[in-house]
Amino acid sequence: MRRSTTLTVRLGGALSDFVSANVGETGAYENVSEYIRDLIRRDKERSEREAFERLKAELERAFAAPDDTYRPLSASDVIARNKARSAS
Repeated sequence: MRRSTTLTVRLGGALSDFVSANVGETGAYENVSEYIRDLIRRDKERSEREAFERLKAELERAFAAPDDTYRPLSASDVIARNKARSAS
């Protein structure tokens, strides 16, 4: 089930002017809520894109490594390694 969250944000000065310029008849958005939702969606997409790029870079490094640097790991080895990393 999706839930809705109500936020109250107080803006002043240049930030308020900037939002006002982007909302209404002269702006790209009909209302402030639509503008904020779009900003959050874009930030979420950026965050997901950055996470994907980090994963891609990690995989590229792994695949570029010489074969003799690979070593077999069991599932329990991987779990123990990840627990040790998250503890530090």
